[in-house]
Amino acid sequence: MKKTAGIVLAGLLTVSTVLAGCSTSSPASSSQPASAAATEAAKKPPTKFSISFPTTSNTGYHTRVDINSDKWVKKLEELTNTDLTVKVIEVSKMGIMFASNDIPDVVGSLGTATDKAMSGSVEAGMFMPLDDLLKQNAPNLMKNVPKEAWEAVSYNGKIYGIPNWLNNPSRRTTFIRTDLLEKAGLQPPKTVDEFLNVLRKFKEMGVKYPYGGRENLKYADTILGAYDVLPYKEQFELVNGQVVPKFFDVENMTKALTVYKTMLDEGLMAKEFATVSSTDWLKSIRAGEVGIWSSNLVSLNDFRTNIPNAVQGAKVDVIPSPIGPEGKGGYLMYLPVTSAHYINKNVKPETAAEIVKYFEWMSSDEAYKFFTYGVEGDTYTVVDGKINYKEPTTKEGLEEQDFRGTLHAAHESTVNRLKMQTDPNGPYILNAFDTILAKEGLSGIGFAPDLEANAKFPDAASPGSDAPPKIIIDHMIKMIYGKEPISDWPKVIDEYKSKGGNEIIKEATERYNAKKGVLYLGKL
Repeated sequence: MKKTAGIVLAGLLTVSTVLAGCSTSSPASSSQPASAAATEAAKKPPTKFSISFPTTSNTGYHTRVDINSDKWVKKLEELTNTDLTVKVIEVSKMGIMFASNDIPDVVGSLGTATDKAMSGSVEAGMFMPLDDLLKQNAPNLMKNVPKEAWEAVSYNGKIYGIPNWLNNPSRRTTFIRTDLLEKAGLQPPKTVDEFLNVLRKFKEMGVKYPYGGRENLKYADTILGAYDVLPYKEQFELVNGQVVPKFFDVENMTKALTVYKTMLDEGLMAKEFATVSSTDWLKSIRAGEVGIWSSNLVSLNDFRTNIPNAVQGAKVDVIPSPIGPEGKGGYLMYLPVTSAHYINKNVKPETAAEIVKYFEWMSSDEAYKFFTYGVEGDTYTVVDGKINYKEPTTKEGLEEQDFRGTLHAAHESTVNRLKMQTDPNGPYILNAFDTILAKEGLSGIGFAPDLEANAKFPDAASPGSDAPPKIIIDHMIKMIYGKEPISDWPKVIDEYKSKGGNEIIKEATERYNAKKGVLYLGKL
């Protein structure tokens, strides 16, 4: 199927952490020095407001301390001339917060302005539009945040959220055991055929799992990416005037499924891949039992630490993902925002202006250094002009570091470039982001708020940004195992249509044509 429309990029995670937004990145070159602002702020009384940060867990550093007496919160207040009342709220319980009407002055949430966790609060007018406040008080944010990210935290054409954003929404990559590749005498595979040949050679060499397969093909969708048929929530495209899921591309989906069946039949991935949990999948990788797999790029440190411990001489590198017949490859593009904060409509105008300045400070050099390294003399030292920072090694220490990073709102979140300066693998990771991931990844169309039809027909709706609809994944797995002929894929599309897909497509097309809450992931 020929793709008939170019898609403009919009852009989790990032390393998985207990609290959202724990990753910080380097300040933009246009960030203004904090000293002048700090001097000016010192003349004013502290700005007092309450603020919540979202979490996906009920454990972690924030559960062990009195947050509002915590040293990192106190230092943040000192640096920003604020008097904060901080709450950490589980995303799953945000609905209760809204229902109780006990809403902080500033509310943090994951994802977009109309994400499910926001419980329709933006649409209901519970937060104030920020366009004028941002223009007057946050020039750096207005300049540095991409248009797609602003759109993701907007509603009816007005900005409501101040985001943590992504300049590079391509975050997943293809990893390979370079020592095995060198032993095989092969070059990194560039095409799907070369990819299969490398896997076959790895099998001949005795690699237990040449490719890291996994349940629902999650983090095992390399081939789906090569054929540009990722069956995910933001992977719709415009074809012949309709906005349809990419798995409607019968020709390329058939080819992708055939490759996976070949991999299974030839023992190039685990026979039981459909039931391999994320835990067992990661355990196999760390044990050196996998030759090629996909994961978030920032997992490189994990792999380069654990795999050589299991297999002497093991080497791990990142390679460009194999490309398919249309010259495409890679993985999904992430949403353009990882989290955002919204200002309660009841906050006084003068306080709201100071709150926006608080978020503007987040792009200063001072902010990046604090959230990344902490306080000089406490968590880091400076020797000959260079920062000496030692990464925590205990669970408690890592959780504390993550919490400090969580407090860093309104920053570019692709990768913590400042921290990469003290990371042994930092230059390699940055180079991979800039030269490999920046050139791959699959564009697509999504919607925020979500399509109403998705709630009506859950089996036909993608349950997440990297999860296929139940109808689709069930047939994909059966076809890979040979329980259904791959040639029956058109029948799968017909079933999808009859079980809610037609309604999903109709609403998606109408929303797209009306330009109502459309998310664009990918660049022309």
